[in-house]
Amino acid sequence: MDGVDHIEHIDGADNRIPNSDGIAPADGPDGPHRIDGITGITGIDGIGDTRRALGGFLRARRGRVAPEHVGLSGGGRRRVRGLRREELAQLAGISVDYYVRLEQGRATQPSPEVLDALARALGLDAAERSHLATLAGARRSPVPRVRVSPLLQRALDAMAHLPAFATNHRLDVVAWNTLGAELTGGLADPARRDRNNARYLFLDPASRSVHPEWEDRAAESVGQLRVSAGRYPDDAELAALVTELSERSAEFRRIWATGEVVMCRAGRKRLRHPSAGLLTLDFETLHVPAAPGETGLVVHVFSADEGSREAVALARLATAATALPEAPQPASAEASAHASLPRTAPDEEPEARVHGASRPHVH
Repeated sequence: MDGVDHIEHIDGADNRIPNSDGIAPADGPDGPHRIDGITGITGIDGIGDTRRALGGFLRARRGRVAPEHVGLSGGGRRRVRGLRREELAQLAGISVDYYVRLEQGRATQPSPEVLDALARALGLDAAERSHLATLAGARRSPVPRVRVSPLLQRALDAMAHLPAFATNHRLDVVAWNTLGAELTGGLADPARRDRNNARYLFLDPASRSVHPEWEDRAAESVGQLRVSAGRYPDDAELAALVTELSERSAEFRRIWATGEVVMCRAGRKRLRHPSAGLLTLDFETLHVPAAPGETGLVVHVFSADEGSREAVALARLATAATALPEAPQPASAEASAHASLPRTAPDEEPEARVHGASRPHVH
């Protein structure tokens, strides 16, 4: 490389503080580019090219580390947001030249020792470390199929008093129970809301009413999509989804540029329902193991403390939902499958679509 002066010039460009859209146009090491990488499916950091994705992730994460938090001087005028490349290389104990090649996508398969050193220097958590290792690995996982088994749908239906739904790696909602559909904005009716959670959050203003903590939910969805993109770089549908959201939502671009990584977890969320009002609910995520060639699903289950206002509200919603008449069935099985098809989950098995389609229904 040309030395530290050249590296500092690059840092001053690609880590500049972004504008109001979270975008920082700049000339990078490989010529003009945009930091959010909106240049087509393979031009988005984290999509299609794992080496490019690794560089984009490292660049985003070092931009979030304050120099003074890692024992470096942050005083004076700095053109760089976060750490400079040579500063991170020094902290990780690797050469500046090698680190620059990592960010530029010109270094292949860094050793576990190098990845561990970078993770420590960047202060990555367990989910971020796992994502870093996935991006650095040579293996490309095949694009999995999505299938909802009758047993899973039966389990969801049996939890009549607990809102529940299942998502795939693209955040398509592929199965749900009646209360889960009702609580999350009307999943049963594709005319009411999109059945892809990320598209719903970023492109449907109604999602902000359902999710008062919208910024948190939006960051979670972006972080989960980034993890999936690292695992399945050849998933054209996932790439198309991220591209669509990047083109249509400045907020998606802003969050994507941060390098956010999120694994599914448990916790507490607030949701607003038109009749039940604002509800604070506990949630748990349950992982359904993947069969060969398929993707594992994540089941999201909400609950409330017994005797709480939220528990009473859920019980009333469940009673009202189960009292609704069963939706009329199309004349043929083929028509039923097409009528109930979630438009963002085309890989589902037809049997699964038919089984879980008629919502709401009587338990």
